Amino acid sequence: MTNLKDITVKSTITIREALLVIDKGSKQIALIVDESDKLIGTLNDGDIRRGLIKGCNLSDSIEKIYFKNPTIANINDSREAILRTMTSKKILQIPLVDNNGVLVGLKNLDELVNRKNKSNKVILMVGGLGTRLRPLTDDTPKPMLHVGNKPILQTIVEKFAEYGYCNIIMCVNYKSQIIQNYFGDGSMFGVNISYILEEQRMGTAGALSLLPEIPSEPFFVMNGDLLTNVNFEHLHDYHLANHAQATMCVREYDFQVPYGVVNIEENKILSIVEKPLHKFFVSAGIYMFDPKVIQNIPTGKFYDMPALFEHLISQREPVLSFALHEYWLDIGRINDYEQANNEYDKIF
Repeated sequence: MTNLKDITVKSTITIREALLVIDKGSKQIALIVDESDKLIGTLNDGDIRRGLIKGCNLSDSIEKIYFKNPTIANINDSREAILRTMTSKKILQIPLVDNNGVLVGLKNLDELVNRKNKSNKVILMVGGLGTRLRPLTDDTPKPMLHVGNKPILQTIVEKFAEYGYCNIIMCVNYKSQIIQNYFGDGSMFGVNISYILEEQRMGTAGALSLLPEIPSEPFFVMNGDLLTNVNFEHLHDYHLANHAQATMCVREYDFQVPYGVVNIEENKILSIVEKPLHKFFVSAGIYMFDPKVIQNIPTGKFYDMPALFEHLISQREPVLSFALHEYWLDIGRINDYEQANNEYDKIF
């Protein structure tokens, strides 16, 4: 994965300094950002040569020669969409920005086409009872319910593998043998799978204390009852670019009050708002953590994700949100399960 620090510069540097960055970075490109780290342009060897031909000196600023309208990709774009853009524009590299225009990565055509496996761990929480989905879960753990033509959990595993994340740990409990017998060591699905058995209910974060060894690099955690098209590689890029200890994927949720809301102060009616719409961000059940986070989790105790995030926030650790705009569905109730089956073939 590209180290952005090696190829990121401000527009005030000289052409000579830019040449050194381009040469050292080995990507044949420099990415120009402003004081807020928003991408404002790109610079390559060709831009410099054209500038020198027009009379620029190596001691001049790059301000007049860098390209100020580069083709970019958004962090919510799918791999396929990025490939289409790069192919149509006939470009080999494309900067990746978040929804605020902040630079978070650089995508290379060869890396997208010839995807390499990554060593980051993926920890899937698949031990839930699925109470709200009974009677469907009386004999089958919720992640093994079929949506489309396969278990929910298989779709999750395949989506991570699609982005090169093949080292998977499943935290199991309820009817764990059904999951283990189906997936085995993961070789049938092109991944490596190991298991952690929760002897007691551990919560959505507590099971992380049972890991046999602390991961050596940032790792994913995801609930095993979700269907999503999130680009996991972009989540990874975002987490690294912002030096986060913890990144939570969030989803916008809106709720319309079905009545006129009366705003009152000391018995006086100030206003009436008819059926107001309230919007919130909710946790999407997908996270990325720095390995140091695990030391904050109590050993062998029930511990949920909200408690972990609240603790990290209280310690003033860099805790970030990653807004999802892709397809996402939490299959928690019967109507969610029916919706998932109705939409699966259209989405996946």
